[in-house]
Amino acid sequence: MASTACHIYRRSMLALRCASLHSGRIFCLPSSSPFRGVKMASSAASALKTSSPKIITLKPIEATPESFAAFGQVVSASPDGEEYGPRDAQLELHRGVPRFYIMHLEDRELKFSNITHHASVTQCLGSVGGEEWYLGVAKASILNGSDFSSKDGREPIQSPCGHYYMPPHPDDVHVFRISGPKFLKLNVGTWHAGPLFKKKKMDFYNLELSNTNVVDHTTYYFREIDDVVFVIKE
Repeated sequence: MASTACHIYRRSMLALRCASLHSGRIFCLPSSSPFRGVKMASSAASALKTSSPKIITLKPIEATPESFAAFGQVVSASPDGEEYGPRDAQLELHRGVPRFYIMHLEDRELKFSNITHHASVTQCLGSVGGEEWYLGVAKASILNGSDFSSKDGREPIQSPCGHYYMPPHPDDVHVFRISGPKFLKLNVGTWHAGPLFKKKKMDFYNLELSNTNVVDHTTYYFREIDDVVFVIKE
């Protein structure tokens, strides 16, 4: 059921938003759930906002192993024959069949209002040819039953994929610039927006699971919930 719900969520967000308006602000959870009565992050009022959003300008940070450590890894070239070690991508691919493919993307301008995470897999992204690109990120915020606590008035949300998470705060969003022959490995649950780039079109290699985009794709909508849009400026 969780897989089906997640698929419907991605394919028909309009229907989900309508459903949330009719269902009010409270999740319908089993009585055994530790999150019984948890409020939704959005409300009918926020979903129906018509005013211009607040623009948050983000200056990109150059992605290095040190600067990106809170979100994952930056992996660069290593000498042929070097044995496996901590500088290699530390992958979690055991929950399904790995999928390695090339994505063709077009018209990904340097702004975003949605951010996504995957709860069951590390994801690796890199540009074909080492061309410059950008990625918006926030730290993973997936919850276990013992992790529950309200922060800054924000309450846990249950993803249609089944798990719970704390909504990312706009102040916790950063943007990284990735240039040259390197790729990013995102930790499980790391929020990300992109790839974004200045060119008309680019190709990216992507390592995830075969069904990540069907059963493990949770998106948070800053525009609808927080009334903000992020713009990247050097």
